[in-house]
Amino acid sequence: MTDKIREQEEFSRKCAITAAVAADSKKATDLMVQHVRDLIGVTDYFVIATASNSRQVDAIIDEIEDQLREQLKVKPTHREGSSDGSWSLLDYGDIVVHVFQPETREYYRLEALWNDAPVLDLAKEAGLTEIPYSDRIAKMLGK
Repeated sequence: MTDKIREQEEFSRKCAITAAVAADSKKATDLMVQHVRDLIGVTDYFVIATASNSRQVDAIIDEIEDQLREQLKVKPTHREGSSDGSWSLLDYGDIVVHVFQPETREYYRLEALWNDAPVLDLAKEAGLTEIPYSDRIAKMLGK
């Protein structure tokens, strides 16, 4: 692995962790970061979070976008969401952020599609020790 590739991977990881911390600051639940690069090849990390309502979905997405722009000087290449506010996405190329309301998260089960992907330990890597998890996600993460 070249130094340039290693540096890019480290930056992608830093972006994903920054996004997770920003989501946590807006009370996201079921927060997880999956390293999907070896499985899908088009992005390095998925950051997946749950919000209790459409206003919280928007608040989390806005906070992630603000923090990545302010701290790491990156902007999403694409932003989209459902018309009812049950789901939103930020695409940064190397990371993709998904924020769902609980029913939508349960329906799509995005994290289960890539269940072979390593999940970052957010307590160890970001100091996030009080993330609330639903039974399904807690079981998946072994918590």
